[in-house]
Amino acid sequence: MLFSRRAIGNQYESLAKRYLKRQGLTFIGKNFTAKCGEIDLIMQDKQCIVFVEVKYRKQTSFGHAAEFVTYRKSQRLIKTAYLWLSQKGLSPYTTDFRFDVVAIHQQGEDINWIKNAITQE
Repeated sequence: MLFSRRAIGNQYESLAKRYLKRQGLTFIGKNFTAKCGEIDLIMQDKQCIVFVEVKYRKQTSFGHAAEFVTYRKSQRLIKTAYLWLSQKGLSPYTTDFRFDVVAIHQQGEDINWIKNAITQE
């Protein structure tokens, strides 16, 4: 049975959400979409807002899932996060936030959570 890319994405985003909740993070939202990009998950880690990019790869022969977060993708994530913060009335200069990547391999048996995976320049 074939699944759409969106359905597969939803499945692994849900897996990542459950994983992060087990690590003590609180769920805020998912699939925030704007012209500049999309944020898969928005979580909270104590006082820090965490914008999460979820990447899944069936196999690692073409590289680790986290390697597929390109510079261009990271710039779009940053712009989208600034927009989300603005819509919530939060300033990117006074709000504690970070960008994490959850890389999933082998149908979810291998989950790598990379904190501060994307840095702002």
